[in-house]
Amino acid sequence: MTRGYSRSRRLISQLNRPSTDNTICNSCLLALHRRYATASAVAASIPDSIPIAQHTPPVTTATAPHQSYQIQAGIVVSRPPLLTRDLHPFEKAYYFYQRRLNERLALPFTRYFYYQKDTPADTDWKKKIKARLTPARDIGIYNAYGKEGWADELLVGAKESEPSEQVEALLKDAQVETDEDSGSAKKDKVEKPMPRTTEADRDGDTRSLNRALSRTLYLVVQGANGGWGFPCGELAKKETLHTAAERLLVQSAGINMNTWIVGNHPVGHYNLKYAQPRLEQETKIEQLGAKTFFMKARIMAGQANLKDNKLGLQDFKWLAKDELEKEVQPQYWKHIKNMLVDR
Repeated sequence: MTRGYSRSRRLISQLNRPSTDNTICNSCLLALHRRYATASAVAASIPDSIPIAQHTPPVTTATAPHQSYQIQAGIVVSRPPLLTRDLHPFEKAYYFYQRRLNERLALPFTRYFYYQKDTPADTDWKKKIKARLTPARDIGIYNAYGKEGWADELLVGAKESEPSEQVEALLKDAQVETDEDSGSAKKDKVEKPMPRTTEADRDGDTRSLNRALSRTLYLVVQGANGGWGFPCGELAKKETLHTAAERLLVQSAGINMNTWIVGNHPVGHYNLKYAQPRLEQETKIEQLGAKTFFMKARIMAGQANLKDNKLGLQDFKWLAKDELEKEVQPQYWKHIKNMLVDR
């Protein structure tokens, strides 16, 4: 006897019992008979056991090597500007106009407050003020209180607005042409300031840090394959980008540089995909390419030295952004150009 058959007989026997509840009418009782009859029929149609289909996945043997990308750390070492940038011709003319305007608005110069009357210094002052017509020493020949005092503007590119011309005017004014003891003419030598261009600029020495003093210079190295780029190398086990950058900078440029790795986060990255995957025999990992994450660094003192480098580097240069674009590959430049500053 099946379980469904015994269940249906139990339901029918319960329905055939005399009901003690006189509140159920015949129609409700008939509806209950039909409901339980349907339930017993459904229960009788359910089998005792439902077979469960089991699927065993086929066992396959992995023959292809694991594919990955090599993670590298790169270092963008920069030397910040040491001088202010060169002014645009419009800026030079504007600042020169501002000095002449200030001369017009300022109170007249009180000569005897600074120079005692009939002294050699007073005599020298009268000679110079007669030549330049104004107490200011670096605004050219200009009389702020004369009939042409309103003409205080210069054309863009005028030589009077050039810093070199203003330096020469200041040096000429600093020379005292009268000897205080004998009253004879005598010129004292005045030390000139250092020029903005250096010997390395004139010789085109790209290895020197004493060049392009108003620009930011970046250290680029020439690898064993002849290509130029920033120093980089593979990370060691459990090594962070910051630690790897410090190690690679010493291994590539030597210990004679006082540098500072700025922060723990990279400032950019470069993805290189190999033409053919490279299989590492020890790990059996197939390298599809290299992903280089660049860390920012500053040089405080010293100079790069590739004599004992461990990365096979051949040469190095300190280049500005526009100079660096001419040395590296176009695809490499596309990834690094936004990390560099124009000045």
